[in-house]
Amino acid sequence: METRIQVGETEPKAYQAVFGLEGYLAQSELKKSHYKLIKVRASQINGCAFCIDMHTKEALKLGETQERLFLLNAWQDIDVFSEEEKVILQMTEEVTKIHEKGLTPETYQKAMKFFDPHYFSQIIMAIATINVWNRIAISTHMPVPK
Repeated sequence: METRIQVGETEPKAYQAVFGLEGYLAQSELKKSHYKLIKVRASQINGCAFCIDMHTKEALKLGETQERLFLLNAWQDIDVFSEEEKVILQMTEEVTKIHEKGLTPETYQKAMKFFDPHYFSQIIMAIATINVWNRIAISTHMPVPK
């Protein structure tokens, strides 16, 4: 893979701005377990090896099970995820694939049954943030640590 410019080195202020979103999410009500599922699932959809590697390792350290991570691609067809988590994963897919339908009315209505406006907004910000990181990592060919 070719070596490319690394945004964090050439535009550190821009990179730090994205870290600012991470800081906001770290102090929000968003459960770490929810954020890790969002990060891993969006990274799978986007094909970001760097982020999949990083966030699966982080999720395991936080107590996520290997089984659930192995089955994350098939989350709709299994019962290892709660209904609340399934709504979050559906939101992650629809917002990450915004060019298809975006967040559908059906998914929005399901989310409103589980989450208050603040938590819903934090989920949206988490999905947006990992998508920013995925696009940076993929575009610049960030190497997966060995």
